[in-house]
Amino acid sequence: MLFLATVVTTLATGGAAYSASIMSILFAHEMGHYLMNRHYAMHSTLPYFIPFPSVLPFTNILINPFGTLGAVIQMRGMIPNRKALFDIGAAGPLAGFVVTLPLLIFGIARSTLVETASIAESSLTLGDSLLFKFLVRCLHGNLEEGTDLLLHPTAYAAWAGLLVTAINLVPIGQLDGGHILYSVFGPRAKRLYLVILALFGGLVFFYPGWALLFALLLWFGRKHPAPVNDITPIDPGRKILAGFLLFVFIISFIPVPFKFF
Repeated sequence: MLFLATVVTTLATGGAAYSASIMSILFAHEMGHYLMNRHYAMHSTLPYFIPFPSVLPFTNILINPFGTLGAVIQMRGMIPNRKALFDIGAAGPLAGFVVTLPLLIFGIARSTLVETASIAESSLTLGDSLLFKFLVRCLHGNLEEGTDLLLHPTAYAAWAGLLVTAINLVPIGQLDGGHILYSVFGPRAKRLYLVILALFGGLVFFYPGWALLFALLLWFGRKHPAPVNDITPIDPGRKILAGFLLFVFIISFIPVPFKFF
């Protein structure tokens, strides 16, 4: 029922192409976690999708630009070791990114250049990540002054997928990035959480929209439960993959996601 309701709210937000794209990205992310949990014989629910309308009922007031609050799975049990912690934490954002990237390329290629003056004053302007800027330049060249890119629904869904991936890869507490950081550094990661939390808090001064997430991280992100075996380190291959995911975080993160004309 939640899945079908989320299909309805995302269809209402951006049409069939947007709905299919954003649902695929969210599904891939959560199934990455789910399948890795099953691999380590840990109990996990299937993904719960969270529908949420994009506008306030009976008005045109925008309350959620995505038509969904994402998807979650519920895990139970103790994580056996750092290797399992890394694999479970990394599988979600890695799977989501693999699905997002081709959708982003396709969507940007299908997007159209328009004059900025022709965009409605109430339109929502999206911030750019490094990856998004790079792909726009590759596919459309340098945008001339007074022009902007009107995103194809698939590109908008992929933009949202990048934002979700980047938020999950913030290396703090019990976010996916926090799991990865702890699996690499062990108990020493707790000190790094405080440093990263302070840096993230500084973003609130540039974009107040981060305030709610910062408050949640401040409450839940200072500690990380240790796996049963907290001594055996992960192998070099996983450390290299951790570095790659840090790179994905850097090129996907959007310091100022939204602004209005």
